[in-house]
Amino acid sequence: MLLFGHVGITLGAAGVIAGLAGNSSRGETSAATKNPRADSTIAGKRTARLAAWFSKLGDYLDIRFLLIGSILPDIIDKPVGQYLFRETLSNGRVFCHTLIFLLLITVSGWYLYRRYHRTWLLALASGTAAHLVLDRMWEAPKTLLWPFFGLTFERVDLTYWTSGLLRALLTDPGTYIPELVGIAVFAWFIWLLWRCRGIYAFLRHGYVC
Repeated sequence: MLLFGHVGITLGAAGVIAGLAGNSSRGETSAATKNPRADSTIAGKRTARLAAWFSKLGDYLDIRFLLIGSILPDIIDKPVGQYLFRETLSNGRVFCHTLIFLLLITVSGWYLYRRYHRTWLLALASGTAAHLVLDRMWEAPKTLLWPFFGLTFERVDLTYWTSGLLRALLTDPGTYIPELVGIAVFAWFIWLLWRCRGIYAFLRHGYVC
């Protein structure tokens, strides 16, 4: 899965979970109050419900770090495994696609929360966990459970990686459908922020209107 698939699907799934877990009626009322443009039409109510889900998600964690976490393994592993140490590793899924990396940031995030009541690292860990799930890392146990199966990672042929990626985006439904879904969800989220003039507040402070 690629950039928008990871970001959009993680954001959408987290929003749905937060919406179902929270008090949806109170969230809708709050969103309608915050957003003066919300109307009483069916479309307006649906928009208010979705805005309430994202607003509720923002109450639980900093969505900015959730989004960063959703692509963090690729941000680190792709440059390291495919470019900096290509001759040694020759794989874009290495250290940060492992369970031990996820456990390290989760434990650190839990300590930060218990000690200082900060949740940003837990949000990062949540995004990273979603990344591993969406990449179906259980299909690569030698990487997921590294270093229990040895200190080396499986090497892959990266010669035609870029051209193969472009071809998959055009011909492989398993590649382009998640990307389209992710783009749709992320675009909807940005539109909700723009609608209530909250893009700057989100970028600066993580607030969701």
